[in-house]
Amino acid sequence: MKKKRSTFKGTLGFVLAAAGSAVGLGNIWRFPYLAAKDGGGLFLVIYLILVLTFGYTMLTTEIAIGRLTKTSPLTAYEKLDKRFSWIGKLACLVPMIIMPYYCVIGGWLLKYFITFISGDAQTATDDAFFGNFITSASDSIMATIVFLLICAVIILGGVNRGIERASRILMPILVVLVLIISIYSVTISYSEGGVTRTGLEGLKILFIPNLKGLTIGKFATTLLDAMGQLFFSLSIAMGIMVAYGSYVSDDSDLGKSINHIEIFDTGIAVLAGVMIIPAVYVYMGQEGLSASGPGLMFKVLPKVFAQMGTVGTIIGTLFFIMALFAAITSAVSVMEAVVSSFCDAFHLKRKHATLIETGIALFFGIIVCLGYNVLYFELKLPNGSVGQVLDLMDYISNYIFMPVIAIATCILVGYFVSPKTIVDEVEKNDSTFRRRGMYIVMIRYIAPVLLGILLLQSFSVFG
Repeated sequence: MKKKRSTFKGTLGFVLAAAGSAVGLGNIWRFPYLAAKDGGGLFLVIYLILVLTFGYTMLTTEIAIGRLTKTSPLTAYEKLDKRFSWIGKLACLVPMIIMPYYCVIGGWLLKYFITFISGDAQTATDDAFFGNFITSASDSIMATIVFLLICAVIILGGVNRGIERASRILMPILVVLVLIISIYSVTISYSEGGVTRTGLEGLKILFIPNLKGLTIGKFATTLLDAMGQLFFSLSIAMGIMVAYGSYVSDDSDLGKSINHIEIFDTGIAVLAGVMIIPAVYVYMGQEGLSASGPGLMFKVLPKVFAQMGTVGTIIGTLFFIMALFAAITSAVSVMEAVVSSFCDAFHLKRKHATLIETGIALFFGIIVCLGYNVLYFELKLPNGSVGQVLDLMDYISNYIFMPVIAIATCILVGYFVSPKTIVDEVEKNDSTFRRRGMYIVMIRYIAPVLLGILLLQSFSVFG
């Protein structure tokens, strides 16, 4: 007798879990940097347009595929068309590649949170602090193991007692923390050399379009940056939304749920900009906004918090617990995409699948940690950047495999199983599909082209 598939208890649980996946470190350390770099309000307007069109199309497609097939990414695509079963294999491989290095970064956050909450925040302002930590194999490996075990325990709890319960607890706290830090960031000011900078001035960088020196080339760069950010932010082409979609009840209003996920993810992304851009601008000026990724999170922001005085330790502690929660909810979704695939494809019990994926993530996570010391190397990637083990894994999964999966999904739905298959799934139980016409045009014509350009950009085809 086939075991009945677990489902989210309610729409709110699904929305919070999916939003928790979408609201990750990319929103916190990449969105503010791109917004500041690409004309502030101009980037924001383009991003919002893409959310409502491109992002909506891909998100709807993957969630609908999951609910329609009632299975995980490894087996879902095969159910639609056996000729496209390879998409499922690739969609399962991507989270397997991402999980190890995401746990390493989660370990970094854990280290900084402990540093701040213990009252030792001043030490984190030293440029050598971060470098010394990641080059210490034992320290970074231990932090990685702790973060991985937190995720594994949540996954072992299953869909309801694990993922849904964690999302219902962590996501509201995360939102409250983001709001507190954002409000404080906007209200601060700092005087240096007779010049006073305020948080409100920094806020203008985010919301007011900067069209100075705008050319067709710069506009194209902004468009691709916004699309790339959205692509990673919404957890598209990682198998995650297919897995979560498979846990959605047929009675749920899929269209409304997807709208809520869009709003949640976009709202947190914008608030991340409000939280970070004004604070960095006030204490470090315009040049401070040129940092992104680990450089922004682990080097620039600790210095910003230090300049806030005593209150900086409190804000810094709140920030790193917020970032840690965001990392946990995202890592849990990445892990679930693999675990659910193992359960469905190989008929494993959840605990066995979780143990296997934990072992895989631990093994490669240790290799990532060693990539900053005993296994250190510098490799020039096709997109022009230079990186180590972590950067190589990130490049392969995010910049190569994910666009390929998304393009193939568009072709599968647009020309083989028909967009009507997805439309019918969304409209099940008289649910409203308000962007139906736009969806069909996007999935067949526009999205594949945009994704193709994004894939070519990863090889520096456009310079």
